[in-house]
Amino acid sequence: MEVAILPVPLRGAVSAIPSKSQAHRALICAALADCPTRLECGSISKDIEATASCLSALGAEIRREQGGYTVYPLKQEEDGAVASLPCGESGSTFRFMLPIAGALGRKASFILEGRMPERPLSPLYEELIRHGCTLSPQGSVPFCAEGKLTPGGFSLDAGVSSQFISGLLFALPLLRGNSELRLSGRLESFPYVELTLAMLRTFGVHVAFEDRVFSIPGGQTYRSPGTVRVEGDWSNAAFWLSAGAIGSGGVTCTGLDLLSPQGDRAILDILQRFGASVQRNGSAAVTVSGGRLRGIEVDARDIPDLVPILAVAAAAAEGTTAIRNAGRLRGKESDRLAAVSDVLCGLGADVREIEDGLLIFGSASLIGGRASSWGDHRIAMAAAIAATVCAEAVVIQGAEAVNKSYPGFFDDLRRLGGSVQVLKE
Repeated sequence: MEVAILPVPLRGAVSAIPSKSQAHRALICAALADCPTRLECGSISKDIEATASCLSALGAEIRREQGGYTVYPLKQEEDGAVASLPCGESGSTFRFMLPIAGALGRKASFILEGRMPERPLSPLYEELIRHGCTLSPQGSVPFCAEGKLTPGGFSLDAGVSSQFISGLLFALPLLRGNSELRLSGRLESFPYVELTLAMLRTFGVHVAFEDRVFSIPGGQTYRSPGTVRVEGDWSNAAFWLSAGAIGSGGVTCTGLDLLSPQGDRAILDILQRFGASVQRNGSAAVTVSGGRLRGIEVDARDIPDLVPILAVAAAAAEGTTAIRNAGRLRGKESDRLAAVSDVLCGLGADVREIEDGLLIFGSASLIGGRASSWGDHRIAMAAAIAATVCAEAVVIQGAEAVNKSYPGFFDDLRRLGGSVQVLKE
């Protein structure tokens, strides 16, 4: 799909969509639980559907209903059949479901799309093999797994992917024996692990963490709380909040938990540091409006998903912004550092890649032009928000990439006064 976004500032109010990160975790815990769970999740995306489809393939019954899902737990019996798990391009789905399939002793064929076969799987790969799983060579499509995961001592470099940690935290409580998961290296994106721990607690699963070691008792039962509400997504709300920061009118996001464990809640403090006005409205809404934005230093270690939209804000600020500790973005749906640089430079910004991040030399406005989504939802959304401060329209190629996490993105952009013209379906 090709769309043109006209340079119109955004203003008004929009409701945050449900958190994709929380929805993945809630679906998994509900499918592993002792009785059905009602999941309140007002909208879905391709990634959320991928996790639901994989859990269904393993034997759960997941009914899509108005306002969410009802999840009936999967059957634990092993019938010897190979379960086909359609992960799509969802890294969370694949990296969470792989250890779970091992814990259940299920033969599984993971169907991977896009760049997923290229994305790193070590050291999780080696740990699963060491503990009883037989896996296809990395990069295989489909990726096949069989064997029963055994408990014991596990080690992971925490600087590669927090998804590896979360995958094991879901799986290890299901095993008969106790396990330890020891972390080495720098803790990267650790708020996502805290999201996992919070959801495990919601389902009555106990995990202790001290001195970089998780202690996980085996033989635990996931116990359904009956109903789980998926809170608003700070990662996607960041696009609208940033639009308020770089525009001439304020933007309000509702449906957010201002005390959320989601790491991307840091967008508020970062936009304030840029110079934007941030007003917290009670416990569930926030309004951001523009100010005199100036370049800042950003440590992206725990907030990698914010980098594309923060680069847009930096391009509209005076002076230089340095975004560092973002090297892992080269292994996402696109090489996000290269993609951000390509898109913003194509629109008239001055952006330079460095080894682990970006240097953005801000200016008052951008020119506009054509931009590729790079097949990446966050790049497509960042380009659309950049269009609001361009002198001319921005034409986004591959705009359908937003469906991965936010199918209603362009509808919400229109609700905020944006002008979207579909040039090609």
